[in-house]
Amino acid sequence: MRFYFQQAFRAIVLLMFAVFIIKLHYTGDIHKLINPKYDTISQIGAILFLVLFIAQLPRIWTPVQKSNNHLHVHDHTHDGADHNHDHGYSPINLKKLVSYCVLILPLVTGFMMPPSTLDSSIADKKGTMVSLTNSAKRNQLDRSKASAEPEVERPNQSERSVGDNQEKGALDSSPNINNKGQPSDNPQDPNLYSNTVTQDTYQQIIDQLKEVDTIEMTDQVYATYYEAINMDLAKFEGKEISINGFVYKEDGFAKNQLVVGRYLITHCVADASIIGFLSEFNGGVESISEDTWLEVTGTIHIKEYNGVELPTISVTESKEIEEPEQPYLYPLNIKIR
Repeated sequence: MRFYFQQAFRAIVLLMFAVFIIKLHYTGDIHKLINPKYDTISQIGAILFLVLFIAQLPRIWTPVQKSNNHLHVHDHTHDGADHNHDHGYSPINLKKLVSYCVLILPLVTGFMMPPSTLDSSIADKKGTMVSLTNSAKRNQLDRSKASAEPEVERPNQSERSVGDNQEKGALDSSPNINNKGQPSDNPQDPNLYSNTVTQDTYQQIIDQLKEVDTIEMTDQVYATYYEAINMDLAKFEGKEISINGFVYKEDGFAKNQLVVGRYLITHCVADASIIGFLSEFNGGVESISEDTWLEVTGTIHIKEYNGVELPTISVTESKEIEEPEQPYLYPLNIKIR
């Protein structure tokens, strides 16, 4: 039997990719990289890497055949114009070395450097206020189009079933214990990853938002509530709101202004966008540093920023909190029946 180092190396790389994905799922760090709705796809990816690893094992050792008093090694290298490629049995050259380095780079960085949370420095590069004002413009344009269309009569909400009411109750957050069994001042929303709802449940969420006096921006409904508020600012002006997020500041803000924001991941961390509220405090905010996590309560009012109307929070209460174990938000997915 002849041992082929390159084939063994390829097998190890395949195995390590499978281990890396499994590790991400085990630690929960996978949700710092992708939307939970892609969990199954990533798990299938880990399984495929394991299958490829098993299929690669027989190629590591090749039998040596004896014929006419000579030893012949069963080799897979081809000669000729029609076979100008190899299957990993030819000697290592510079081209192969570069290819192998590219393959192992994500493994080295993945194992050596755990996923880090996006912070205000990334928000600054993405142009947070530009993003918020553009989002407000789109929502206000959609609102204008919707107001021009005839209103469609909705089902009587009093006819909801018991099961629907139970689903609505499932949207409430409750635990205040972290994964270490210790009290947390910023518990993770237990429904954060349950981000697929029926059309009826989605409508209940919107109706619930319109009825409450104090808007609780829990992680599961944050993106939905945020869009609804921006769609109809006048309807929510004067309502009390409670949010949490990291602090972002920008040149041009008044001394009492900052943004309390969160990152929204639609598919993966590469498409992360920031959503949040411009917040105004009674005093200066110089002592509050960027990336500090705050929980703030205040009243929504409309403020113009660079010619665009934005929902702004007049803060009445605020406190510093720990960064949640899962700092990202995900949009609700509506299940099509």
